[in-house]
Amino acid sequence: MKKEEQVRSLFGISLSDRPIWQQFLICSSGFFFGYLVNGICEEYVYNRLKFSYGWYFTFVQGFVYLVLIYFQGFTVKQMVNPWKTYVKLSAVLMGSHGLTKGSLAFLNYPAQLMFKSTKVLPVMVMGAFIPGLRRKYPLHEYVSAILLVIGLILFTLADAQTSPNFSVIGVVMVLGALVMDSFLGNLQEAIFTLNPETTQMEMLFCSTVVGLPFLIPPMVMTGELFTAWNSCYQHPYVYAVLIFEAMATFIGQVSVLSLIALFGAATTAMVTTARKAVTLLLSYLIFTKPLTGQHGSGLILIAMGIILKLLPDNNSNKKKVLKDSSKSSFREMKNQLDASEDEERRPLV
Repeated sequence: MKKEEQVRSLFGISLSDRPIWQQFLICSSGFFFGYLVNGICEEYVYNRLKFSYGWYFTFVQGFVYLVLIYFQGFTVKQMVNPWKTYVKLSAVLMGSHGLTKGSLAFLNYPAQLMFKSTKVLPVMVMGAFIPGLRRKYPLHEYVSAILLVIGLILFTLADAQTSPNFSVIGVVMVLGALVMDSFLGNLQEAIFTLNPETTQMEMLFCSTVVGLPFLIPPMVMTGELFTAWNSCYQHPYVYAVLIFEAMATFIGQVSVLSLIALFGAATTAMVTTARKAVTLLLSYLIFTKPLTGQHGSGLILIAMGIILKLLPDNNSNKKKVLKDSSKSSFREMKNQLDASEDEERRPLV
């Protein structure tokens, strides 16, 4: 079965029989909703409550995912890939989540956002080396990604000047998360490409089940398991916030997997980067923070990057036309040769 023939849906909403722009809008809307709620909850837990237990919170989030997947009706019998397919993916996924959440204990949100905004570039570069993908992107997509990254960094630095919170440990953690993110999206896309029958629920279920044990060693070695357990035991309402956050993030995760399956890892990374810009802009509008010229410059570059990404790739269209025409001409030549051979073999009488 070809990838474009695979039926895709998102929480009961059919995607395959819709135009591409509707598919993109539905998946992006689910992602934006899920991760906007996620950002608010993380800001509350890490900055207001001062609970910085990234590995433990990711562990709790994984169990919430499994419950939600169960209610979605997914079972192990519906799997189309062997368990070993998800070992590498799960290690990268859990490492990325744990390091990203844990880095907030050492970096403030704008500082973390500045580093995470560069995610699209390593994702595009790594796509050329992942077996099963070997992707090559046109020049304008690289320029688009660079404009988007620079614009978001300018916007973030304008805020970080007023409330800086950098730490070497935090920078190392967030850079580690970036390296894992560069593998994550491309590995997910490779699985969807090599076996198009893979569903979003299978991807999330298997990567969560296989990935949860990877979280235990760092929790035990850092002592976070016992510290976080005692802190959350004394403040049980934190679990309510974590469960609510996990439910929203679940919607975002399934939407992201839908984007990867339909549009690829690089396009999805650009959407996630654009989401960060929207999150920052909303925080300024809601909390009426002053916007400076640097904020405006960043927004202009972000808009230019998004517009450039939306431009059609004429070269790829030309290549496709040439490829199709060469195939048709080859078929015509083959048919002519077959006809001439039949003519020669035909008896005179």
